[in-house]
Amino acid sequence: MRRVLFLVAMTVPLSAQMTEISGDRLRAHVKFLSSDLLEGRGVGARGGELASDYIATQFALIGAKPFGDAGTYFQAVSLVGVEPQPSTSLSMVSNDGSATPFKYLDEFVGVTLQQKPDVTFDAPAVFVGHGITAPEYQWDDYAGVDVKGKVVVLFTNEPPSDDPKFFTGKALTYYGRWTYKYEEAARRGAIAAIIIHTTPTASYGWDVVRASWAREDQEVRLAEGEHDLAFAGWVTTEAGAKIAGLLGKSVDELLKMADTRGFKAIDLPVRFRGAAPAKIRDILTRNVVARIEGSDPQLKSEAVVFNAHWDHLGLGDPVNGDPIYHGAVDNATGCAMLMEIARAWAALPEKPRRSAIFLAATSEEAGLLGSRFFGEHPPIPAGKLALAINYDGFQPWGRTSDVVVNGSERTTIFPMVQEAAKRFNMTIAPDPRPEAGLYYRSDHFSFARVGIPAFSIEEGRKLLGKPEGTGEKLYADYNDHRYHQPADRYADDWDFSGMEEYCRFGMLIAVNVANSPQLPTWRAGDEFLPMRERAGVK
Repeated sequence: MRRVLFLVAMTVPLSAQMTEISGDRLRAHVKFLSSDLLEGRGVGARGGELASDYIATQFALIGAKPFGDAGTYFQAVSLVGVEPQPSTSLSMVSNDGSATPFKYLDEFVGVTLQQKPDVTFDAPAVFVGHGITAPEYQWDDYAGVDVKGKVVVLFTNEPPSDDPKFFTGKALTYYGRWTYKYEEAARRGAIAAIIIHTTPTASYGWDVVRASWAREDQEVRLAEGEHDLAFAGWVTTEAGAKIAGLLGKSVDELLKMADTRGFKAIDLPVRFRGAAPAKIRDILTRNVVARIEGSDPQLKSEAVVFNAHWDHLGLGDPVNGDPIYHGAVDNATGCAMLMEIARAWAALPEKPRRSAIFLAATSEEAGLLGSRFFGEHPPIPAGKLALAINYDGFQPWGRTSDVVVNGSERTTIFPMVQEAAKRFNMTIAPDPRPEAGLYYRSDHFSFARVGIPAFSIEEGRKLLGKPEGTGEKLYADYNDHRYHQPADRYADDWDFSGMEEYCRFGMLIAVNVANSPQLPTWRAGDEFLPMRERAGVK
């Protein structure tokens, strides 16, 4: 009862400021950030510089203080752009010297992670199943095998399960993400890692892989002496069948082997030979960081964080004559919401006890790089960051009766999230695609991986005043025709009322966390709890 009374008390002084959150201001921000002038907000490009300058200026106008490097609004992030070239090659070489080449883009894609212009490799290969080492699930695909200097071949995803105690059941863990596969292979000393693509294990088709991997890859600069893969790549299911055939198996049979407890890595009777030429460029980009100080003399050294990424894909291959990938939904909307929440927070007559940090992160589209850099180099220790709330990609379809907050249930603030949803007459919708591992694919993950409780607020699908299923149809239409396409552009008929509500919802949660006596943490048994405890939060 005491907790509920606390929540009631905190909502009263908020009401005036929360109703001041304005769809008209959201509209103006989205319209500018997705305009032709900003050329798709590319990282390391003119449009990206304009976008980050604009957001910093908005923070300054509302009185939020700079919280970046050397008293500025900017946190510098040094990246390397690695653009694979059409001459990239990959082939299997048998013991008799005969080679089976794969066709670039049609049968394989890949890039060097060594950040060098000319990288080649020629090494024996090992099939390592899913490439997972997870002691908490008594699973180790690398047990008994040394892959140093070798090529590992594997599947993405993880062993299927309905048991929540085994790889969390149907919900994908980070072990299933392709990013983990390459990270673990590099930790093991492999020279290259090749994923056999299937649509079920990846949760998307080859066309998505091809489009994503045929363009420049942006990476955090390697430290001197740091090892990474000479080649990180994918092959199609059809090309994978040629690899499986070496063991007298089909791709499905090979996957079934990988899914079976007790799997042991298998040497393949071939070498993989490849060349990964790349165009290399240095990229200096930046996060935009502002702070509004808390009211408590002690607790103001701690903070809640609001985050949205400002980058999109910039200029690219024209579609219907348009080369600008505007990124209006993804993520001019989230940036607009970030700025409007900051404005409302700055207007509070009595500030919450803890401070608030507002982060517009760079390079999300390249793999959460800006938020990851912030998480690893926070302006205050991670153990003093109470909560991170991420806003990424909101549809302009108006208000809904539900909200998605995947991952909040893993934290000790979930009762506050539930209470806030109740106050806004919204139900908490379940993850619509738990098998896709969406929690590990947005900026909040960069906070979680260093122990900070974090989740994204996402729009629901149950549109008020619209027939059942309308939201699902609109969402599917966006994914099919506008997501990561030039057609993701602003229109004057957009309805911002839903975004207004999600701003208020997130602000209520954050204010309550900023005023709570104790720092939040993860629930017992959660994979991120050990990192939180190492940061000094018990």
